[in-house]
Amino acid sequence: MSSHLGTGAETTPAPPSGSSWESTTDDTDAGRDGGGKLGSVFWASIGISTVVVAWAVLFTDNLNRVTNASLNWVTATFGWAYLVVTLAILIFLVFLAFSPAGDIRLGEDSDRPEFSTVTWFAMILSAVMGIGLVSYGVAEPISHLATPPHGLAEPNTPAAAVRALQYSYFDWGLHAWAIFAVFGLAIAYSTFRKGRRTLVSQLFVPLLGDRVNGPIGKAIDVLAVFATLFGTTTSLGLGALQVNNGLGTLFGVPVNSVSQVLIIAAVTSIFTLSAVTGVSKGIKFLSQGSTLLAVALFVFMLVVGPTVFLANLYIESVGQWATDFFRMSLQGTAFGGLEWMQWWTYFMMAWWVSWGAFVGVFLARISRGRTIRGFIMGVLVVPSVVFFTWFTVFGGTAIHVDLFEDGDIAKQTAADINSAFFATLDHFPFAGITSAIAILLVVMFFVSGADANTYVLSMMTSDGSLTPRRWVLILWGVLTGVTAVVLMLAGGLNALQNTVIVTSLPFLVIIAGLAVSFWKELSTDRKEKTGVTPRSSS
Repeated sequence: MSSHLGTGAETTPAPPSGSSWESTTDDTDAGRDGGGKLGSVFWASIGISTVVVAWAVLFTDNLNRVTNASLNWVTATFGWAYLVVTLAILIFLVFLAFSPAGDIRLGEDSDRPEFSTVTWFAMILSAVMGIGLVSYGVAEPISHLATPPHGLAEPNTPAAAVRALQYSYFDWGLHAWAIFAVFGLAIAYSTFRKGRRTLVSQLFVPLLGDRVNGPIGKAIDVLAVFATLFGTTTSLGLGALQVNNGLGTLFGVPVNSVSQVLIIAAVTSIFTLSAVTGVSKGIKFLSQGSTLLAVALFVFMLVVGPTVFLANLYIESVGQWATDFFRMSLQGTAFGGLEWMQWWTYFMMAWWVSWGAFVGVFLARISRGRTIRGFIMGVLVVPSVVFFTWFTVFGGTAIHVDLFEDGDIAKQTAADINSAFFATLDHFPFAGITSAIAILLVVMFFVSGADANTYVLSMMTSDGSLTPRRWVLILWGVLTGVTAVVLMLAGGLNALQNTVIVTSLPFLVIIAGLAVSFWKELSTDRKEKTGVTPRSSS
């Protein structure tokens, strides 16, 4: 790797030319063999991933014991770090947005956004608005209704309903998007304004200088790959569970590991093929189609569901969320509740951390020319509002069914968390059609998201090349699917959640470090621009 002084425009990614992530990678997807140096980052990442797969296959019980013990140690000892770091990043971003640095553009001063604001918002939502919304859109609120967080309400009461949505907002709102935003900002600034390669290690040039080209930088990139891989496999696993449950509801397909492995294998083949052969029009269709289906399903539920109840519940829950914001943000496990935090808050935050590099690269590549202020406000506010609304409509509808219509959605969810969404749809007209749409929606999110992740993993292990070799794309596609399969067989959802929490901890430190590095670079650049020379350390 060369220093940023020698990387110039030839290594700066061109701005996207389409309306989705896939359209930003048309050159990569064109089926051409690319390039990029395959050095120690590539081989170390492949080696470690292969070891984990072999460990899961050959020593399954040992893997489960180690990951369980590691999970308990990580969350009991460092669980507070997830809370503190994410809140600190959120505060930093808000401060940055309203500081003079907010006027700086992500690119040259003359650059202007390529996409309209509405299109940009739609693209942001397409980055993460995926499997999780179907997996947890009902499952989390209805679970909190039956078991209110931290004992803050009696189960299955109106107070529990408000708390259920309040904590769903917390898990899927500002904190998650703060992680994505700080990554996206740092990558966009480093790539478009400083001309560096699209690698996580390059974000640390202000702190480490040329050492980012040595072992420290390579270790950072390996950790980025490792975290991204397990974030992706968790999504693949959740997607397989959702599809399997939906197919079981509609067609009586057995809900078991065999079905889930076949689903992962089929989807892995599709997204790997798309990443290699560049079926860009098809992938664009998937991205746009999944958004339209999500909107259609949302409008349907809003119309046939308890609309007035949902509006009132939304207002009250947002008020409770805002009132308790800082208490929730810093509520740890000093007096118990570790298991609940492992299953919900710690897992969610670890999941967001593991997705940070992938979503950050995506956000950076669609945001060239925007100001730091505009980027922060757009990435933090709009997706959070959309997610709050989705959880209110679907989760709130399930809550209404259980509280006022003698439903048993919470009971079904406790037996199988992946049944929650389909159990809710069963209470309304056209359940077969809406369930089929939900399955199709998950598959579409499944393919388009995994395709993009395969590209990012290949790029990060090809020295930041925007055109990774075809066989590298295939290798990462296959390895992602295989890792998801072996973890599913090793312990199902528990194994996926345990692994993503344990593997995300080192990357949490990297996120905190890149925020510090980004602020240092901003401060230095502003001083140089205003003619104030930083005092020499010598």
